[in-house]
Amino acid sequence: MDTENQSQLSTWPGYVDWKNKPALTNKHGGLIPASFVLVVEVLENLAYLANASNLVLYMSEYMHFSPSKSANSVTNFMGTAFLLALLGGFLSDAFVTTYYIYLISALIEFLGLVVLTIQARSGSLKPPTCDLQATPNVPCEQVHGAQAAMLFIGLYLVALGVGGIKGSLPPHGAEQFDESTPQGRKQRSSFFNYFVFCLSFGALIAVTFVVWVEDNKGWQWGFGISTLAIFLSIPIFLAGSSFYRNKIPSGSPLTTISKVLIAALVNSGASRNSTSAIVSMTSSPSPPIPTGKENGEDSNRKDVGSMHTPSTSLSFLNRAVSDTPACSSSAFECTVQQVEEVKIVMKILPIFACTIMLNCCLAQLSTFSVQQAASMNTKVGSLKVPPASLPVFPVVFIMILAPVYDHFIIPFARRVTKTEMGISHLQRIGIGLFLSIVAMAIAALVEIKRKRVATDSGLIDSAQPLPITFFWIAFQYLFLGSADLFVLAGLLEFCFSEAPVSMRSLATSLSWASLAIGYYLSSAIVSIVNRVTGISTNKPWLAGSSLNHYHLDRFYWLMCILSALNFMHYLFWATKYKYTSLKSSK
Repeated sequence: MDTENQSQLSTWPGYVDWKNKPALTNKHGGLIPASFVLVVEVLENLAYLANASNLVLYMSEYMHFSPSKSANSVTNFMGTAFLLALLGGFLSDAFVTTYYIYLISALIEFLGLVVLTIQARSGSLKPPTCDLQATPNVPCEQVHGAQAAMLFIGLYLVALGVGGIKGSLPPHGAEQFDESTPQGRKQRSSFFNYFVFCLSFGALIAVTFVVWVEDNKGWQWGFGISTLAIFLSIPIFLAGSSFYRNKIPSGSPLTTISKVLIAALVNSGASRNSTSAIVSMTSSPSPPIPTGKENGEDSNRKDVGSMHTPSTSLSFLNRAVSDTPACSSSAFECTVQQVEEVKIVMKILPIFACTIMLNCCLAQLSTFSVQQAASMNTKVGSLKVPPASLPVFPVVFIMILAPVYDHFIIPFARRVTKTEMGISHLQRIGIGLFLSIVAMAIAALVEIKRKRVATDSGLIDSAQPLPITFFWIAFQYLFLGSADLFVLAGLLEFCFSEAPVSMRSLATSLSWASLAIGYYLSSAIVSIVNRVTGISTNKPWLAGSSLNHYHLDRFYWLMCILSALNFMHYLFWATKYKYTSLKSSK
């Protein structure tokens, strides 16, 4: 960022120079400003999941979409929201601080929820109500025209706001800690654990209380609660302004990445001898991107800014700093620092790619697992649990496991391993990926048992609830919930701590992009499985009017095998990876 833009930025309300304001030096470190972020995350995720977890019902019963269109609409909405986290992360790194991206995104989500609340409250803004049992020959009128436009404008304003928040809030909280001290790094690690805890706490309220309100009091009340939650998050976030450290944006990280890749490609054909000098760091027309070292950040990080020769890894990128460039344009002159930062990002990408399969498995929790449970006995005493509230199992387990992990497992691991981290980021992600294999195997075994009960009870063609409790489904929910905790918290911290300081928000957003791609991949796998099995057996595994006629157990075994192959793929990259931030022993 040039001096003029930095000067303009410093006049904005709430702006605090990240470089010149050190982290709080008292015994609480950055916990005070981070606590505001954690409270905000509870409200933000409540507002998002309150609708996303039950939106299929709203689309089918009130907007009269078919089941397949309802499912596709919800999948597209959720996938888009998480993919837009990349936009939020990019803008936070390139142009505006995470502080302002959150505020702008929260206002956008608030506007979207206001639109949805108004539509849900007014009968004239929805299709006419219909009752297929009373008039079976009269089809329901699907939402269309201006009503459909209002629905999707509201939904995608929410998706845009959610994406911006997901891309800015986690790195904003993590920036509050002093990386130059072991205490600061430990507190940052705890922050990511409790970020997932607070995310789950908001989800718990959403899938229990708010879903009950939507089902029993009306969707206008459900949307209204979400609107109020995101509205309240704004003053709470602003209340911490005097404590926050806000990193100064240092220009587009995509520009740096593109410049290095293009320069390496263009120079690859140029003739060079082995003694070519390397362009000096100071020869670049653009100022060097801060490494954080000069800001009191991460004294244990390898100082790529002081390097005068590139490393030997990913050596093809070293061509970007040739002293005889094939392209004479100064726009493609690269520094060693820029090349090394792009190498770091390139090394993170395979780890990110290996987490997509887990999120593909997680997608089953809001699709087939819900349908399985809906076919079973969902009563707990006199209370009938709505299928949309089933995610309460992994959510509660995550809320129990997160503090246990932070206060008992990690301290024990630190004593055993004599390291600062105890369990490294990559080990943590690996544990989560392994648990996803176990979860899919359990899901297959539970489905075999469910279908056996349906056959033995003579209810294979009946819509009546099967005489088997839905608590059997809880096992796959618990294992997948545990996997999600390990992978999400581990990947968030891994991307933030390993990525160059100038690209941290964008790198952290990869965690949410993995979720989005996982949802899209899940739909693609289902389509491929149905097409292949339909050709070979004339009866697709996952097609029909009744789940009892599906071969869902075979599909789960397939997901188990794919997860196992993905785990082996992950081990290959994880064992080759060398951390850019050194963890000192304790």
